[in-house]
Amino acid sequence: MDLGLKDRVAILSGGSMGIGYACARLFAEYGARVVIAARNRERLEQAAERIRGETGAQVLAVPADMTRREDVARFVQMARERFGRIDVLVNVAGAAPGGLIANISDEAWLEALNLKFLGYVRTIREVAPIMAAQGGGRIVNVIGNDGNKPAYWEVAPGAANAAGHNLTQALAEQYGKDNILINAVNPGPVLTSRWDGLEKAMARDKGITQQQAHELVLRSLPLGRICTPEEVARLVVFLASDWNTYITGALIPIDGAQRKALMDL
Repeated sequence: MDLGLKDRVAILSGGSMGIGYACARLFAEYGARVVIAARNRERLEQAAERIRGETGAQVLAVPADMTRREDVARFVQMARERFGRIDVLVNVAGAAPGGLIANISDEAWLEALNLKFLGYVRTIREVAPIMAAQGGGRIVNVIGNDGNKPAYWEVAPGAANAAGHNLTQALAEQYGKDNILINAVNPGPVLTSRWDGLEKAMARDKGITQQQAHELVLRSLPLGRICTPEEVARLVVFLASDWNTYITGALIPIDGAQRKALMDL
């Protein structure tokens, strides 16, 4: 299937592992030129080399911290200098600590919002003018279903996600005239190292084992299994492709119809 991504330039924050890596690899499989950023240089360069080796694609690795405005500007500038344009931005970098409000410090709140929300603000602020000057582009924010499915054991992720949802829809309206389509993809549980940490936090706060927490997760999912990063990547790549010509401002769940807060089961 030709998605019109050959030789397009796709840049991704958080591209060294998990959902970000799966998205970067799939863009590369479809012929895009890929730029990935993450804080851990060694892991990032290993990811880039792996994608190059498996797909033959051009992949640029830019070590960068999305909480630092200068790093974000450098990430975008290096991508543009290397490939001459930016067609796709995928925001993935960001995690917020799970847990009950009594256990989340002010510092943890600020850290969560600085990366999970403001990190997305920073990248879009850098990329949107470039896309507008080019005549259009695609932005996909990988956020999470806690933004519209409140869970009291995940209040920090929920707050950051809700802010991201608002941002996505507001900017979709602003930049529609520039042919920039902006959407949010909202996973539920996904098999990543971050999810393992969230299960541990849920087990701690509920006073159960991690295996019991995992079983609660499965009970919350009508499909009876946890999503894979590759399944999320397929949705992201579609929204960023030429096959998407009219979807913008959408908050699209990919959560197996999960509708109940896990702590309520």
